Amino acid sequence: MEDNKILESMFPSDILPKVYPKEVIPQEKSEIDEILNSNIFNVMLNRRSQRKFEDKEIESWKIDIIFAAADTAPTAGGFQGFEIYHVVNEQKKQDLVKAANNQPYVQAPLVLVFCMNPDRIKLKFSFEILHKFSIQDATLAAGYAQLAAHALGLSSIWIGMINEDMVKSVIGTDLQPSSILCIGYPKKMLMPKPKRNLTDLIHTVQ
Repeated sequence: MEDNKILESMFPSDILPKVYPKEVIPQEKSEIDEILNSNIFNVMLNRRSQRKFEDKEIESWKIDIIFAAADTAPTAGGFQGFEIYHVVNEQKKQDLVKAANNQPYVQAPLVLVFCMNPDRIKLKFSFEILHKFSIQDATLAAGYAQLAAHALGLSSIWIGMINEDMVKSVIGTDLQPSSILCIGYPKKMLMPKPKRNLTDLIHTVQ
């Protein structure tokens, strides 16, 4: 019961996954405590793309937290102009490999396809602007999911080189996919790659 309260404190009640399998909530409270106490800056600094995953199933409660994290991402007008497709069928994962320029790591334990849904954005703008909003919404949601995965001890790889028509055919939708996020337990923890110096990155406009 105490573990339930800890998890429920992570997200607002209307965001917490309603299908959370409470009977399988881990008894090791320390693991949940560690997640709750994760420093967001530490997560961002140490996240690294991973292309080799262990053949190990991801706990359902971790998947639920990743979904909930994506659900908290900021979106245009709060309308959430995106959808997430959770691909569990192994044959469809193999088909996605072909749709992603034969990148084999698409067959990761957890495969999520983020799609744009501009029809959800009830703002009075042209389709071009709503389409742009939905790209941003889907991208932010995938980024939040990626950070949550790292905080949970998982690794991920972002797939942007995709054949959109093939992906739509595989997952059965008319919505335009923006990215595929592949998540799993890393075979080896990699050190983050060096980034640009902030003096080169930031341009001050006077």
